[in-house]
Amino acid sequence: MPEIKLTVEEMRYMSLLQDLTGAVARDCIIDNENNRIVFVVRPGDAGKVIGRRGSNINRLRQLFSKEIEVVEYADKLDDFVKNIFAPARVIGIRLVRRNGQRVLYVMVEPSDKGKAIGRGGRKVAVARLLLKRYFDIDDVRIR
Repeated sequence: MPEIKLTVEEMRYMSLLQDLTGAVARDCIIDNENNRIVFVVRPGDAGKVIGRRGSNINRLRQLFSKEIEVVEYADKLDDFVKNIFAPARVIGIRLVRRNGQRVLYVMVEPSDKGKAIGRGGRKVAVARLLLKRYFDIDDVRIR
């Protein structure tokens, strides 16, 4: 795993997340451009963050005044990609070198393509951030 430097603000958000939900955050990305915070949590902890009927995640949204996105961490690239794009069903992935860049093609069920891309490409933007940070992938394309 690459060394990730966290700001004081990111560490504060991670601490609050843990205090309020019991979930352990491994990473936190503050995306001010899209007014959201992306948490990477320990495998199995996404449910804790969401809470019964979304109670925890709604409380976090109010407290932080930002959208909250949660991704469960995985050591293997294909598992991490599936976690990022959930609930869209990932059929397969292919990593290609193109012009010196590492491009990841993610094949999803045709009916899930909209879910995989997200409103205004938000889901793909999160995927690009996380995959660059953890696997040094330069671009992500949905097929």
